[in-house]
Amino acid sequence: MKMPAVLFLTFLVAPAFVPVASAPATAEPAPPPQRRGDQVEAFEARRKGKILPLREIERRIVPQMRGAQYLGVELESYTGIYTLKFLRDGTVIWVEVDGASGRIIGRTGN
Repeated sequence: MKMPAVLFLTFLVAPAFVPVASAPATAEPAPPPQRRGDQVEAFEARRKGKILPLREIERRIVPQMRGAQYLGVELESYTGIYTLKFLRDGTVIWVEVDGASGRIIGRTGN
């Protein structure tokens, strides 16, 4: 009895894929996230007590901005100045805060 060509190829080719399909996945764990240079500087400044933690800055400043929506913050690690961003009546307000003292040192917007 002669095997049809399609059946023959199935038996010949299919086993070649079995080891690949049944091999266990050996994914390597992802490397830990790397801190960018400015993040490292900010972390070190906070650790050494040169600047206040962000949560402390927010605790002091956000309540002063009644009627404004708090949008976020940036930290200039080389100056130690936090810049908090707010939105009130369609106007963006930037509040600059000294990271060491927690005092407002500048403001733009309404």
